[in-house]
Formats: sequence, structure tokens, C-alpha cells
Amino acid sequence: MAPGGGAMTGDRDELQPAATHQPAADAEWDAGEMGCGDLVLELRMRLLALTPGAVLKITARDPGAPSDLPAWCRMTGHTLACAAHPSYWIKRKEG
Repeated sequence: MAPGGGAMTGDRDELQPAATHQPAADAEWDAGEMGCGDLVLELRMRLLALTPGAVLKITARDPGAPSDLPAWCRMTGHTLACAAHPSYWIKRKEG
């Protein structure tokens, strides 16, 4: 991962350099060391509680998060707006 994190581009799980600022978060969640399975189940529930277009800032210290979270966003249609491990900004999909 590039220094300073990155944001999703295209269909790859590759992170690109982050924008000059992180998006404003509508909610925050510290997932700590939670592993992939539990992490994505809880993430799904937390995003469902937000309105479409809202941004959730998640802190995930699990070493798999830099690859798991971009892949999960791509598969579910949510947008990984910014990533700077261990912080990730996920925008809930519309509709």
C-alpha cells in the first residue's frame, strides 16, 4: 500500500494514493482487531443503519483489512472513499 493510504479505483483491490482530504464521516466505528468474517457481518449491519450516501469511518487493525475491505465494497456495491490503514471511509450505496 502506498504511504498515506489510498482509495479504490477500477475493479482491482489495488489502493491508489489518497485524496488530499478524507471525507466527512456520518458515523464512526472502531472494529479493533476483529477478523474478516465478523468484521464484514458487523459492517453490513452498521451500514444498513445509515441512510444511503452516508459515510462510515471504520478503524480496522486486522492485517487482512487492506485487502478484505476493498474486495467487500466492490462485491456489495458500497464505495471505499478513502483508505489509510487502519482507517477506512465507506460510503453506503444509494438505494
